[in-house]
Amino acid sequence: MCQDNLNCWIVDTTLRDGEQAPGVAFMPDQKIAIATALAAVGVDEIEVGTPAMGQTERQTISQIVDLNLPVRLTAWCRARKQDLQWALSTGVKSVHLSLPVSQIHLGAIGKDMTWVYDQLHELVPWALSHFEYVSVGAQDASRADIRELRHFVAEVRAVGAHRVRIADTVGVWHPMAAYETCYDCVDAARDMTVGVHMHNDLGMALANSVMALEAGVTSVDTTVLGLGERAGNVALEQLIMSLQLRRDTQSSPHHLDQLPGICKLVSQASGRNIPVNQPVVGDSVFSHESGIHVHAMLRDTTAYEPFEPGMLGLSRQYVIGKHSGTAALKHVLTCSKREALNETQLTELLSRVREAASELNRGLTRFEVCDLYDRFVPNAGHVVELIGS
Repeated sequence: MCQDNLNCWIVDTTLRDGEQAPGVAFMPDQKIAIATALAAVGVDEIEVGTPAMGQTERQTISQIVDLNLPVRLTAWCRARKQDLQWALSTGVKSVHLSLPVSQIHLGAIGKDMTWVYDQLHELVPWALSHFEYVSVGAQDASRADIRELRHFVAEVRAVGAHRVRIADTVGVWHPMAAYETCYDCVDAARDMTVGVHMHNDLGMALANSVMALEAGVTSVDTTVLGLGERAGNVALEQLIMSLQLRRDTQSSPHHLDQLPGICKLVSQASGRNIPVNQPVVGDSVFSHESGIHVHAMLRDTTAYEPFEPGMLGLSRQYVIGKHSGTAALKHVLTCSKREALNETQLTELLSRVREAASELNRGLTRFEVCDLYDRFVPNAGHVVELIGS
């Protein structure tokens, strides 16, 4: 049942699951800024928070509702009517109701599936009479009995919910398991929307989400930078770019150039630095040092880049260091208005560059490269200019 869901419905839960990352607590103004930035990126739905957390949380949610952003705003609730009433007080028109479906989670709260179905039949009709959109979550679905899970999905459909969300709550799925379970859930759901909520404990949240899309799922949960409990969730920027690479056109339903900005915003608000090798938005993901790579890149940038950094409003860099070759060195010198060297001179200068990089235990800046050139070529005396790519 391979699908081509290139325009899948993206539900970003940075303000809810992202904030549940240990040590993270967004201020109200930060939440408002993040919600506004998410809308600017073009996500379809924002999970704005958990009303049961208190009055401050509810006030912040209400402030976000008042922004009239062009996205669906959804509040997350436990299986309690009071939670739904608190959600209603914020002004949101969409609600997500979470219910456990594995024996592990049921045992942890002293309940059974009979209780789950009782809550489902009591709370969903009430929610449908007060909200425009009702989503129901299958918590810990990846560790549930598949027959019970199919029955749960069918019951969610029977009570009239708009969506069922299948959760790999502790991130134990591998891609084929995600595909098989989601295929069964899509079959049981019939015409009801099926979404997924993947965690990244084994580093497979994105892969599992992509396979869920292949199985017919049409809604995927994300967080900016993959922020979230333990190892986090599917990174918004990674999902968007993985979908973009599958398209036959450069156009996108999302504003790709907004991704670096929102990642910096969430990084600052959460107090978590962006690793330099963070996929899509890390500082080094468009940097090239290897001589073989740079030689090819100077001829064809697609040789070692999956997509143009300009799509994100970023630029590539050629790092001069221990692994650089003459092609990269020549490029840097040319862009810095340095006179051309013959091959023998270029090779000798490269040797000095590599020695300096080894001694410094890092790559050289453009100014340092030009300084070596100026000392290697007497009376060079040229003004160093920043290098464009």
